[in-house]
Amino acid sequence: MAREVEAWRARAALIPDAAIRQDALTALACKRANVDGAALFWTLPHTRRPALMRLLASYQIMWDFLDCASERGAGAGQRNGRQLHIALRDALGPGSPISSHYRHHPWKDDGRYLRALVESCRACYALLPSHRCVMRLLSREALRANIQAINHDLDPCTREAGLRGWCAREFPNGQEASWFEVAGAAGAGISIYALLALAAETRCSEAEIERIYNAYFPWASAVATMLDSYVDHVEDIANGDHVYIAYYPTLSHAIDGMGQLVRRTFAEVGALPGGERHMVIVACMVAMYLSKNTANSATVRAASLQLRSAGGSMTRMLHPILRLWRAIYNQSGA
Repeated sequence: MAREVEAWRARAALIPDAAIRQDALTALACKRANVDGAALFWTLPHTRRPALMRLLASYQIMWDFLDCASERGAGAGQRNGRQLHIALRDALGPGSPISSHYRHHPWKDDGRYLRALVESCRACYALLPSHRCVMRLLSREALRANIQAINHDLDPCTREAGLRGWCAREFPNGQEASWFEVAGAAGAGISIYALLALAAETRCSEAEIERIYNAYFPWASAVATMLDSYVDHVEDIANGDHVYIAYYPTLSHAIDGMGQLVRRTFAEVGALPGGERHMVIVACMVAMYLSKNTANSATVRAASLQLRSAGGSMTRMLHPILRLWRAIYNQSGA
């Protein structure tokens, strides 16, 4: 996996346009934990497939890059973010036309970096034995990731109205989770990785697909977004950036809400076949977010301890290990 990351880093360094090059390199430098987290889903299938490992790493690298590029280009409007994020669907649609992802973007010349990521993902995805079984659902979930365009809207009022409207359109019958938890889940992509791991099995049924999806969406995906927001909320508030946990009435409500999401996620994935492997991934995810320096400062230490406790003994055990991992890879503040 490390070789995969380094190969994309070398390619990103050659991007002609300085702004796009910076976004690509920043994503690789600052979001390494996301890539390692995505790669953990390689452990779920019964057969270890190199194509799945490359796909998970490349897809997350692309996701992080698009997040940076969309945020930088937010001034170009939501249509820019939506068009950029179509790449996430294109990457899982072998044989279909590839869109012009930079159509509305202020910067254009990436030296085919994004195209190469899309094509690499397509090639790996096509090698997974059950990829056709999950293709329809994956296409829908990848398209839902264009909610990031709303997340990056510069106007807080327009952003909140847009997110509420998006949830009403996508889930007209509602969801058990709060509207903002569902919106946050759509911008995380954790359910996509669980489905890709299922596609690596020799066979899978519609019932298995539905069960996996319902365990990871919205629960595990919402945990990822809310914890990511929690560990960055002080800096984001100071910068005037979007803060997902601010939709909870108070920080105390946010801690309680996130704790409930964590406990629900463990219950959902623990009930799956091979649930212990899913639980390890969730515990790693929770511990990774809470191992960030900002989650261990004096002002939030008690709240972070409460969240670690919600993740159970496995999360508590992994927390110091991942603190060390962050130190080794210079990711303590990332």
